[in-house]
Amino acid sequence: MQSACKVRLRKENGGFSLLEMVVATAIILILLAVSVPSLMSLVYTVKLGYSATNLSGVLQQARMAAASKNTFYSVSQTTLPGNVTEVFVDLGKTGTLAAADPQAVLGRQITPSFGPGSGAPGETAFVAGLGFTVAAAGSGFPSFNARGLPCLATALGATTCPQTPGQGFVFFLSDIGVSGSVHWAAVTVTASGRSQIWRYDGTNWVRQ
Repeated sequence: MQSACKVRLRKENGGFSLLEMVVATAIILILLAVSVPSLMSLVYTVKLGYSATNLSGVLQQARMAAASKNTFYSVSQTTLPGNVTEVFVDLGKTGTLAAADPQAVLGRQITPSFGPGSGAPGETAFVAGLGFTVAAAGSGFPSFNARGLPCLATALGATTCPQTPGQGFVFFLSDIGVSGSVHWAAVTVTASGRSQIWRYDGTNWVRQ
């Protein structure tokens, strides 16, 4: 009698059946299929936000350096190994990154575009709603003059930086996701020199 009882106990604690394991595995796979895209979208949003913050910081460093040195300074960029973009304040006005230049890494595969024409979604309406005139792409190097106002140095080594009243800058940042989808952020500099960070949420541009 005692032996039969022990046998029954071992059967009752024998673990999961094959059907139970299949069902559990299917549920896990479904949950992963639902959650992974959302998780990856969050990762790219955070990555772009970090890059936009870095770019905004460098722009403000250029502004402060120009005001403190009573001159103008431009913001330039270079590409590091691994397709990593780095932005820097061009203190030497040579277009080449130097050790003393304030700098920040935007991130791997982050593509910055200065001015309109980046292909960002809703770009035309976004630029029109900024409330200031936006400098065109290719119009010069984004810079700040001795008063801390945005200006455009037309060439490397230029001795002047013309400032157009009411004009500011916009930078669009893009990052291509694993599925080929493109994620977007933007950094704007108002005509008064203030920096603003924006994120595209899939429908609208939202200021951070």
